[in-house]
Amino acid sequence: MTNNELLEVVQSVLGSDILGHEEQYDALIIEIAPKDVLRIVSTLKENEALSFNFLTLIGAVHYPEDLNRELCVVYHLHSWKNAIRLRVKAFLSIENPSIESLCSVFDGANWMERETYDFFGVRFENHPNLTRILNMDEMDYHPMLKQYALEDGTREDKDDRFFGR
Repeated sequence: MTNNELLEVVQSVLGSDILGHEEQYDALIIEIAPKDVLRIVSTLKENEALSFNFLTLIGAVHYPEDLNRELCVVYHLHSWKNAIRLRVKAFLSIENPSIESLCSVFDGANWMERETYDFFGVRFENHPNLTRILNMDEMDYHPMLKQYALEDGTREDKDDRFFGR
């Protein structure tokens, strides 16, 4: 199945639930509303034509300049039956970084959601044990958010532009 064929099938199944789509690095990416993530991912898994039966990754990206869309939760799904992958993106506001957990759909979502919470602060609603997994419990911040300068601002030999900021 090619990305164009996949897009046609996904559009026929999900219709207006797809807010946008693009192809990047030979992978099809669809954008959905955060409130629909559980229903849509369940549909992608259970639909006979699509059969996205493996969750490869849950992660996040912080876009501090993108007002009301500062956090993007990214899901990588794989259909072994069709030998194709799909990325699903849902954008969240930094003011309310909350999205439904996929633990009821994929057992493997548990650890990935905990890691995403730990590093980005995304709260996965109805997660069975949403606690830090890699960082210390005492941390009062989420280290992957681009809220802090990478280096001491008084140093003249360092420039954040060279570190992707």
